[in-house]
Amino acid sequence: MKKFNIRKVLDGFTAASSSSSATAQPGAPKENDVVQETLQSEHFQLCKTVRHGFSYQPSSMAFDPVQKILAIGTQTGALRLFGRAGVECYCQHESGAAVIQLQFLINEGALVSALADDSIHLWNLRQKIPAILHSLKFNRERITYCHLPFQSKWLYIGTERGNIHIVNVESFTLSGYVIMWNKAIELSTKTHPGPVVHISDNPMDEGKLLIGFECGVVVLWDLKSKKADCRYNYDEAIHSVAWHHEGKQFVCSHSDGTLTTWNIRAPAKPVQIITPHGKQPKDGKKPEPCKPILKVEYKTTRAGDPFMVLSGGLSYDTVGRRACLTVMHGKSTAVLEMDYPIVDFLTLCETPYPNDFQEPYAVVVLLEKDLVVIDLGQIGYPIFESPYPLSIHESPVTCCEYFADCPAELIPALYSVGSRQKRQGYSKREWPISGGNWGQGTQSYPEIIITGHADGSIKFWDASALMLQVLYKLKTAKVFERARGKEEKPNTDIVDEDPFAIQTLSWCPESRMLCVAGVSAHVIVYRFSKQEITTEAVQLLEVRMQCEFSDVDSPDPGGEQTPTPSTPGASSSPQESEPFAQPPAGSNSSDGPRDNIPCLQLRSSPLKQFPGYQVELVIQLVWVSGEPPQQITSLAINSSYGLVVFGNSNGLAVVDYLQKTLLLNMGTSELYSPSDPYQRQPLSPRRGRQPSGALCDSNDGSNTSEDRCKSPTSGSTSPCNSDDERKQRFIEKVKFKSRRFSKTVANDFAKMSRKISSSSEQKPDLDAKDNSFTRSRSSSVTSIDRESREAICSFCFCESFPRKSDSLVSPCLLVGTTQGFVMMVALSLPPGGDQRLQQPVGIASCGTMVRLKGGILTMALLDAAGTLLPPSYEPWYDPNASDEEKEKSRKRRPASPHLSQEGQDAQFAVLCSEKQAKVVALPSQTRIYKHNITETSFVLRADVVQMAGANCIACFCANGHIMTLSLPSLRPLLDVNYLPLTDMRIARTFCFSNLGQALYLTSPTEIQRITYSQETCDNLQEMLSELFTPVETPEAPNRGFFKGLFGGGAQSLDREDLFSETAAGKASRSLAQHIPGPGGMEGMKGAASGVVGDLARARIALDERGQKLGELEERTAAMMASADSFSKHAHVMMLKYKDKKWYQL
Repeated sequence: MKKFNIRKVLDGFTAASSSSSATAQPGAPKENDVVQETLQSEHFQLCKTVRHGFSYQPSSMAFDPVQKILAIGTQTGALRLFGRAGVECYCQHESGAAVIQLQFLINEGALVSALADDSIHLWNLRQKIPAILHSLKFNRERITYCHLPFQSKWLYIGTERGNIHIVNVESFTLSGYVIMWNKAIELSTKTHPGPVVHISDNPMDEGKLLIGFECGVVVLWDLKSKKADCRYNYDEAIHSVAWHHEGKQFVCSHSDGTLTTWNIRAPAKPVQIITPHGKQPKDGKKPEPCKPILKVEYKTTRAGDPFMVLSGGLSYDTVGRRACLTVMHGKSTAVLEMDYPIVDFLTLCETPYPNDFQEPYAVVVLLEKDLVVIDLGQIGYPIFESPYPLSIHESPVTCCEYFADCPAELIPALYSVGSRQKRQGYSKREWPISGGNWGQGTQSYPEIIITGHADGSIKFWDASALMLQVLYKLKTAKVFERARGKEEKPNTDIVDEDPFAIQTLSWCPESRMLCVAGVSAHVIVYRFSKQEITTEAVQLLEVRMQCEFSDVDSPDPGGEQTPTPSTPGASSSPQESEPFAQPPAGSNSSDGPRDNIPCLQLRSSPLKQFPGYQVELVIQLVWVSGEPPQQITSLAINSSYGLVVFGNSNGLAVVDYLQKTLLLNMGTSELYSPSDPYQRQPLSPRRGRQPSGALCDSNDGSNTSEDRCKSPTSGSTSPCNSDDERKQRFIEKVKFKSRRFSKTVANDFAKMSRKISSSSEQKPDLDAKDNSFTRSRSSSVTSIDRESREAICSFCFCESFPRKSDSLVSPCLLVGTTQGFVMMVALSLPPGGDQRLQQPVGIASCGTMVRLKGGILTMALLDAAGTLLPPSYEPWYDPNASDEEKEKSRKRRPASPHLSQEGQDAQFAVLCSEKQAKVVALPSQTRIYKHNITETSFVLRADVVQMAGANCIACFCANGHIMTLSLPSLRPLLDVNYLPLTDMRIARTFCFSNLGQALYLTSPTEIQRITYSQETCDNLQEMLSELFTPVETPEAPNRGFFKGLFGGGAQSLDREDLFSETAAGKASRSLAQHIPGPGGMEGMKGAASGVVGDLARARIALDERGQKLGELEERTAAMMASADSFSKHAHVMMLKYKDKKWYQL
């Protein structure tokens, strides 16, 4: 019997619906001419794969000293788990409440998390994707502190009311045993002691519990007798408590910067009071109070002095000083400055047993924006070199690109030049957080992520096999002069802060050519070289891009538009030809407006360029008659043609980076030929230049100097739904939050808010006839036209048919605009070799090819068989190598072949805009397929990608939908409501790549990678790393003969006899609610509740029983030895006094 597949039925429906809209167009392919498509919906499935980077807004930390796993909790309820390099895991609490504390069940593959919503959760870490097994929600009391003793199943929970409750972590049920605050403190105390800030058991006596209250009272509670043994009172509030491993002393840190040391048998006063950072007065008075010591840890060593590690406690006169960690060892005190405030720290020790010498070897310091591990074993306390990709946010990320299946030699080449950039002075020992195992995935293709940053830096990352490692860092700001003082600011008129921030980039992996555009309207072209050079003078090309004026709204009605210069090579363009000359020196006098001045000043001194990416050419847009240059909105480079093209709201410019000349500088309206059916009047600029940070309507005034932000990636958390009321609320919230954003991001927000508000307006179908259109006269569209000019937003270099009459392919440039127009520009390249460097490149605009709804996002070409035609490229060669080596390189790696197709409709142009996608046959320029992607929202990112041996369009919409469309028929293959746009950061950084990979910046510090490939989803379990690995628990410390004989050493306690339901009764049902975890049986596969878990528990029980039997045997032997000794002594005494009379004694 044939198996029924509902997906294939749905595929048939969608194919019928999409083809019906396409076949209405004359010239559509017949049944037997349709390209055979192999992609089906079965090839697609969407899921998250891995998250990289530093935990955003961290709040707590824990470490498993046996498994060597570090856990970090955040203020948004996220959990990040780290092991050895490449072992990372991310999970999320559904409530999103802040994680206030984490506790590992040491070496048991489990973790307890306590949240700010007064819930505790048990996580199973024995599976690759951790899941919650149990949850307990407290109803009447707020959780402030948790403590889980080593090898115990009873969790102590302190509350804001000062009470302590006890939870069985196996069943997650409350014990009837409760320590009430009024029983713990003295009866004579008239005030409430405050919340519980510390709980710990005596290292040598499990039956004694030390409880710290916020007011300064510490109580040693006897669990068996259910009463307080001792109470220790101090005037200052307590922040933390730490035991000496022998259990005879403990140390408290206080709010006045003091440390008090107490002897457990002398509760009257502390043994010692010190103020580590306080100034000691000469007259013997009390030191001046300091800032609170937030945490202290006291760790002993067998061979030397103990370590005391503390955070905070600095004197109040150190205003503006950075956060410090203090390490006190013997008579030496080291103060280690941190770059960010300290959230928490942990001292890593050799043993998990609290009653043994701790032997500390490192300190893990969790900062607000970094994770630092300090080596305590080396002089000077150097830090370890982190193997994790935690420096993504070193400078805020402003743009991101993802390249899967790159040339194999790229990663080694980038690594070789990047390895020379590494800092020196790190600890020579291995990274101490070394738990877990790597996944066994079969995916081995190279993947590279490129991030552009606010400080002008660009980072290349190796993203292969679900890992992330920085390869190479490029600093683009080096080519510009920097301001030396606060008063001497650079001439950054477009943005007030981060003038070197990367706006967009274009990279050719095969030729290794890199082109970047910055927010100060500058473009830099880089070549890759393995040799170091010194450039005496960086090549500069200044470009004057004119504004477009109309007769109605021109700021200067009597003025005429200045002609735009071009080279003789552009003689076939609609402009008049005149030779390009270097612009005259800029004028910036107080008498007239600024003119011919770039926004940044180029470096005047020689530039030493290390191996890696080296500057080939700098292009800067200049001021024009008092109007600053518009920011660059699109960019492309082609190594085969030697051309760079960029555009903005004024038009586009084509630069020959081989000859270092400007080929074309044309306004957007001039791209339309005189006979063009889409020809329209140019738009005027705004009367007064709106500051780019202002999120306002067209009639709003300019913003104040407060409307600035340091980070271009700051985000908003407003939902974006199709409901009109929510849309309006989102727009208003965007305007209200505008002061938190950089000017670059603010422009994008303003653009988006206009799109959202205008998406509900009724617009005529622009595609009823592709050869004519009527502009909508709705108020929303008119306001958009007033607000901004038509900008160039997309480029695609290709080998195609520039005109309908052409029968042979030639080099071309596809240009897309924000109004949805796609235009073809023909390129005439001279022959290669020396002629290429001497003869000019010809450029001719061939008019509009087609129009789509919304701005153009991506363009690509397919051949007649539906195969993607990538842009041609030149193979990489080292520009600083000898001519012979260059020739060898060219012969060894031939360039991509130039196409020479003939015949009618030999190609398909794939075009995707913010609203729809079209496939146009070339050279006839006939639309054969069309698909409306969205009506109520708009597409933020679209890419033509390779997938399962075929091609498709991948789209990410503002309403959160991720979609894929087949090529060339534009059949919907995937449509998942994944992530509604709540943050401008996501819109700016979301990108698709080949083989079903995609990523976006989910927070200012983290990259989230996702896949839309069914094959990757199926193999994900194998590819993910394992957190838990079977490790034997270290042996307990040997107590020695005399301690065993005379009752010294650690005193064990059978907590089951005290806390079980039979002994302590049932807890109040209204106190807390038990919630079974979503992990369920699926999450327990092979874990705690399965056969393996039962065997593991049985083994642990046997170990414990054997250990107890061993202890019993030792005690029996000791008692026998003692009895034998007593017998001998008694016999000797008997012999001595046997024959003596009573009066002789």
